[in-house]
Amino acid sequence: MRSIKVKTININGVKIGGNNRFVLIAGPCVIENEQETMRIARQLKSITSRLGIGLVFKASYDKANRTSIDSFRGPGLKKGIEILARVKERYKLPLLSDVHRPEDMGPASEVIDIIQIPAFLSRQTDMLVSAGRTGRIVNIKKGQFMAPWDIKHAIKKVESTGNHTIIVTERGYTFGYNMLVNDFRAVPLMRAFGYPVVFDVTHSVQLPSAADGVSGGQKEYIEILARAGAAVGIDGLFLEVHPRPAKALSDAANSLELGRLEKLLKTIKVIDEIIKKD
Repeated sequence: MRSIKVKTININGVKIGGNNRFVLIAGPCVIENEQETMRIARQLKSITSRLGIGLVFKASYDKANRTSIDSFRGPGLKKGIEILARVKERYKLPLLSDVHRPEDMGPASEVIDIIQIPAFLSRQTDMLVSAGRTGRIVNIKKGQFMAPWDIKHAIKKVESTGNHTIIVTERGYTFGYNMLVNDFRAVPLMRAFGYPVVFDVTHSVQLPSAADGVSGGQKEYIEILARAGAAVGIDGLFLEVHPRPAKALSDAANSLELGRLEKLLKTIKVIDEIIKKD
């Protein structure tokens, strides 16, 4: 499985893919306020620096795919990008954020290093082409409705722009109503297309729209699935984290408590080193 030749992508000094050690993509689901965002970024930088793990900071400026019209979406493009720019300046971290509209690509790409295509939009041609044209790295989240081998069509849409800095993310597959499951064969199947594969573990334990207008979750399986992902050779681990998940304004039911992160990463690092040992 590790013999598959996968491109190495340099994210402002953080290398993902090839036979490099796994990269952590982590942060709150949505920007709640600047103070909290800065606090989380500082703690993530501290933890990953101690462990020698590459970090990409993730936070959404606008969650346009919330179940309910009443759900918190974030500060919006202008204010959100300003906050992310300050995170980047203060902590020298590469940034990832999801973009939900082609017209947002330009302003977002001025600050964001990785444009993320949300899973629900992973077949939308205009989104993929617009993201590719920014010249930024594009992270395509495989839709919950999409077979692993079908991700090649989304990849080709980005490649059509001349952009070959692409990451693919696995985040579970729809299993009946309000449930996702993981088939870890998806990791080598998608790596076979030549690009790094990230495992989004916290969204994989989500129970979509299962809590009367908001998504539920089974966060007790986060560590278990994270270890399983590392064992099949992922290039990156995606985690939504929060100091107090129960108080989070988005994805409260499936975010990892920040205080539990370091212990988990120590375990993932050991597994990753075994799997990628020359």
